[in-house]
Amino acid sequence: MSIHPDLLALRSNDAPQRLAQKALNAAAGAWRACGRMQRVAAELNQFGHGARLENLPALTQLFDPASTAGPALVRALIDPLVAAQHANPLGEVPLRHALDDCAATLVLAQAGTAALLVQALDPAAIARQRKAERVIFAAGQMHERVIAGSGEATLIHCDAALPDRAQLRRETCRIAPGDCYHRDTGRVTRLIERLDGPLVLLRLQKQGEAGSLTREYDLSDGRFVAQASATARESRLELVAALLGRMGRRDAAPLLAAMAEEEAGHSLRWQALKECLALDTAKGFAALCRIAEHGGDPLAAPAGALRAQLIEQHPQLGALC
Repeated sequence: MSIHPDLLALRSNDAPQRLAQKALNAAAGAWRACGRMQRVAAELNQFGHGARLENLPALTQLFDPASTAGPALVRALIDPLVAAQHANPLGEVPLRHALDDCAATLVLAQAGTAALLVQALDPAAIARQRKAERVIFAAGQMHERVIAGSGEATLIHCDAALPDRAQLRRETCRIAPGDCYHRDTGRVTRLIERLDGPLVLLRLQKQGEAGSLTREYDLSDGRFVAQASATARESRLELVAALLGRMGRRDAAPLLAAMAEEEAGHSLRWQALKECLALDTAKGFAALCRIAEHGGDPLAAPAGALRAQLIEQHPQLGALC
């Protein structure tokens, strides 16, 4: 294996790496400390915890096509950060970042359910992508400003969501520098079709409220494919509930019953209830009955229908009501 001399030297002396990291931390720290970013960060915290965007002038200005605040905020970070990285290649950018086949993402700030980020899309990777066959609508908000680049995209509108399908409508739109876009992501999603060059976006996104759903449909006919919780926390808990069920953890049945009856998203509660029924029929059926008898519970009707179905198939369960 060939190891670069600079990396090999770190085995005996890590001072160069520590100094490199210090330089990048200083560049990012100076940007965070500037007045504009402090105002943005304060308002992002409010936005992430329920405030309306129109009441937050520093954030709103970033996505106003008549203002230069958005590009200026990005340049104030990227220019010194790139210079520091070039001078200190052993350092790591001290902000959350990710890279996939199509995009590089840098998270500028995050608070509550909201995040402010910069994303760069690769035109060659976009061109190599397979034509989308499915489309996803995730409850939330998306506000974008084009910092650089141009191209074409298709907006997919979900005009009506039925139990087994959605009425989808397509709209072609042009992407150009300075453009600002605002979307209810539970009703409108976007597919990038073509880029003339690298596309750089400043993006403000906010997840839906607890209990909201992400839905997936077939793009050709709007047929319903799948759904999941739109929030990261509830998605994790759904996976945990499913995992406990697959592991046969009967000792987890009381916890799953409690999850099924707590105030949370319908998808999470229903998943927990199904796993509880499979692990411990008595505890699961008791939880099912309590939910069915709670008139104000949105799951009361489906729980009542499931209870009736189970009693019809297994009459002995009637004694547990």
